[in-house]
Amino acid sequence: MELQKKILEGTLVVFNKKGLKFTMDDLAGQLGISKKTIYTVFRDKEELFLEMVDYLFALIKEEEQKVVNDSHLGTLEKIRKILGVLPESYREVDFRHLYLLKDKYPKTYEKVEKHLETGWETTIALLEQGMEEGVVRPVKIPILKMMLESSLEQFFQRDVLIQNGISYREALEEVVDILVEGIVCK
Repeated sequence: MELQKKILEGTLVVFNKKGLKFTMDDLAGQLGISKKTIYTVFRDKEELFLEMVDYLFALIKEEEQKVVNDSHLGTLEKIRKILGVLPESYREVDFRHLYLLKDKYPKTYEKVEKHLETGWETTIALLEQGMEEGVVRPVKIPILKMMLESSLEQFFQRDVLIQNGISYREALEEVVDILVEGIVCK
């Protein structure tokens, strides 16, 4: 299990340097191990990506729980943080290149989509709590959910972020800000 985690962590490093085009040789060099060792854990690059998706979304869920359990945050702050949650150690990873995922690794892309569409229970509960407290205006939660999912899916389908020189983190923060604050000057 420790070797698997080491490989997954190394994958993020080489992905950040080379995008999806990194090779298993690149990964082996980064980790200081042989490709053969990597292949004892992951059959191929696609299996590595499939596991990486689960790994990243598990880390996102851990970060969500930290936000929910933070007694220093109010409901609205928790909602904002959860909508834009990224694991702390991956805030600088360049996820903009994931738009290539759909064509090159469709199974992996489908897994990303599935993760984006599920696991909303904590967020929904906070939104409902915010509406009860009066800090969130009544909204149709399925619409809000669809808006965030659709935005993130577009980041993974098109190179709009690269074309406009916007980091994934900046884009995510902007989407969350628009969803939470709207576009009207107050």
